[in-house]
Amino acid sequence: MTREDKALVIDELTGKLTENNVIYLADISGLNATDTSNLRRACFKANIKLAVVKNTLLSKAMEKSDKDFGDLPTILKGNTSIMIAEVSNAPAKVIKEFRKKSDKPVLKGAFVEESIYVGDDQLDALVNIKSKEEVIGDVIGLLQSPAKNVVSALKSGGGKLAGILKTLSEKE
Repeated sequence: MTREDKALVIDELTGKLTENNVIYLADISGLNATDTSNLRRACFKANIKLAVVKNTLLSKAMEKSDKDFGDLPTILKGNTSIMIAEVSNAPAKVIKEFRKKSDKPVLKGAFVEESIYVGDDQLDALVNIKSKEEVIGDVIGLLQSPAKNVVSALKSGGGKLAGILKTLSEKE
């Protein structure tokens, strides 16, 4: 690979790192062709871009990027694949589901909305991260709950009040 080619790859990686807020680093080495194909297919279905990258080029792209990747450059050893997604927990769910059949991929680290996760032990925490849509749904549900209680109290109270007034009017 010539210097010009490397510079182009670094610029391309820098652009991807800058544009995306959900970046996972994983080790998929040791997977046979069938498993690799299945992993790529699972990533495609979950709208995740998967690419194998050279550690030195990714490290330089991280330095060049305007984001703070914390300790992530230090874990760039061995084989590294980058997983880029829009939904923060999608790559973690794909990795966890795929690991039911195999011991790979191994999560090296992740950059999710300016938070850094290092190590495979963070996988469960990443799976449990709620997506933006899930959080919005929870907030809307919480906001609707008090309003529903007030409306139901008024409806039931109104019925009781009307019943009491009717009973009182009939007594006279």
